[in-house]
Amino acid sequence: MSASIELRNVCADFGSFRAVDNVSLSIEPGEFFSFLGPSGCGKTTILRMVSGFIQPTAGTIAIGGRDMRNQRPNQRPTALIFQNLALFPLMPVWENIAFGLEARGVDKKTRRKRAEELLALVDLPNAADKAVSQLSGGQKQRVAIARALAVEPAVMLLDEPLSALDLKLRQHMRAELRAIQKRTNVTFIYITHDQGEALAMSDRVAVMSHGKLQQVAAPREIYNKPANGFVAAFVGESNIFRGSLAGGAEEFGEFKTESGVFKARLGRDVDATAKLYVRPENVRLEAKAGSQNTVPVEVTDIAFEGNFISIQTIDAAGRTIVSETRNDGAGTVPDRGAKLFATFDPDKAFILADEVAASVVAA
Repeated sequence: MSASIELRNVCADFGSFRAVDNVSLSIEPGEFFSFLGPSGCGKTTILRMVSGFIQPTAGTIAIGGRDMRNQRPNQRPTALIFQNLALFPLMPVWENIAFGLEARGVDKKTRRKRAEELLALVDLPNAADKAVSQLSGGQKQRVAIARALAVEPAVMLLDEPLSALDLKLRQHMRAELRAIQKRTNVTFIYITHDQGEALAMSDRVAVMSHGKLQQVAAPREIYNKPANGFVAAFVGESNIFRGSLAGGAEEFGEFKTESGVFKARLGRDVDATAKLYVRPENVRLEAKAGSQNTVPVEVTDIAFEGNFISIQTIDAAGRTIVSETRNDGAGTVPDRGAKLFATFDPDKAFILADEVAASVVAA
């Protein structure tokens, strides 16, 4: 079972501070949907409003088409997984999983059977009688997920559940969470400040800043077609050129900077805050100047990052321009001090305003 979630003009105020500002969006049944943004952007507040622990100051929240006003957390078809997991150390694993069922009056035999089914689902088939202290960090995560699934929620709410894990385990658990969500088809709402988590796991991502939605889209679109400068800078790395719009047509514009005039795609609502953004992997270093979007540079540093190599350069205006190349042996890595030309295609660069003025309304 899964359910849709509808947020319409939702606001959350704490005194004079507005944590969530007029957010409207729809989440489909069975969707893995992530809220991504820095600390304090309002994403956890949205999660707590959906779960019922905080009431919206304005607007409505519906789950499965049913208005959630005046519905307490235990009356909602949701389950919440916290950062600290909150497992009971004195209970064996199966009792942790079945705790919610016990509270509902389910008999012990049925509880045990359901716990073992869920342990098999999360790939812990022999852990029923283990103590929580015997489990690794990743295993504890899976037990917390199984416990949440035991009460058969239509919506699973996850508040940065992987933040305390080391990098390798976090990467492994991304795949585990995605697989569990696909097997159960429960609607997942995932809160994170980690762009890698959001992009790797989600069907769609909502990027937030200062309580407002900045963009709601599939991960590839978020990364390849950022709606504004905040999204371009927060999701992935970008070379940022400051300057002013020098002219443009419907799709492309010219942007004047100290390093030259560049042609790039025009974002929406471009204003005086506009900057030019180009990702390092879209910057090429060449021996000869290209016909457009070319800057003479000098290589100042080279950083080996494992699967790619980051090359830092500087132009005549003192601006740092970073390019990246795959560590596959196909390309030549220049020496420090080499004089080259940094160039990029207009189709891979964007002229974007800083942030949208109001929350995006997403269908």
